[in-house]
Amino acid sequence: MAELKCPSCEQERFSWSIDEEESQLTKWACRNCGYTAFEDETKEQLCNECGTKSKSKLEDSEKEYWWCSNCNGTWD
Repeated sequence: MAELKCPSCEQERFSWSIDEEESQLTKWACRNCGYTAFEDETKEQLCNECGTKSKSKLEDSEKEYWWCSNCNGTWD
């Protein structure tokens, strides 16, 4: 699986995993800075910036925001 640009440190070390024992949500984690966030895949939307259906709602321990895995944009 290709790693994507982390919304926290902007290094291409961000990837997802699913552990149904931990959570029903998709877990995103950065192998560079240790940042983690959870995604509810049912909330995926079309990105206004790049036009792909890759805009996801991510939630970490401090905030909830939108992130596009295609263009790497972030929005509150």
